[in-house]
Amino acid sequence: MAGPDRDNNDDRDGDTGLLTKTKPKTKKPSMYKVLLLNDDYTPMEFVVHVLQSIFNKGQEDAVTIMLHVHQKGVGVCGVYPYEIAETKVTQVMDLARMEQHPLQCTLEKDS
Repeated sequence: MAGPDRDNNDDRDGDTGLLTKTKPKTKKPSMYKVLLLNDDYTPMEFVVHVLQSIFNKGQEDAVTIMLHVHQKGVGVCGVYPYEIAETKVTQVMDLARMEQHPLQCTLEKDS
């Protein structure tokens, strides 16, 4: 049977080319500061406990943050993506409520 040579691997007819992958542009998630607010009733030891147990702060860092909150009225516990920050706020509020402390925690977008 006569015809074109089908076993020829010469691909000069333009059917082949390089596949290029474009890297998707991923946007960094917005970050949020978790803030503790000072009050006149929550014991300092409880605030240190919260900072250690929920925010994984060491004793020295927890005391430093607690004193900052006590003296300035507000202090940053950490900066996280929204879902994590929201979870931390909920954990703080639940623990404070369970222990009958009026400690307030909130979040705000990091600039």
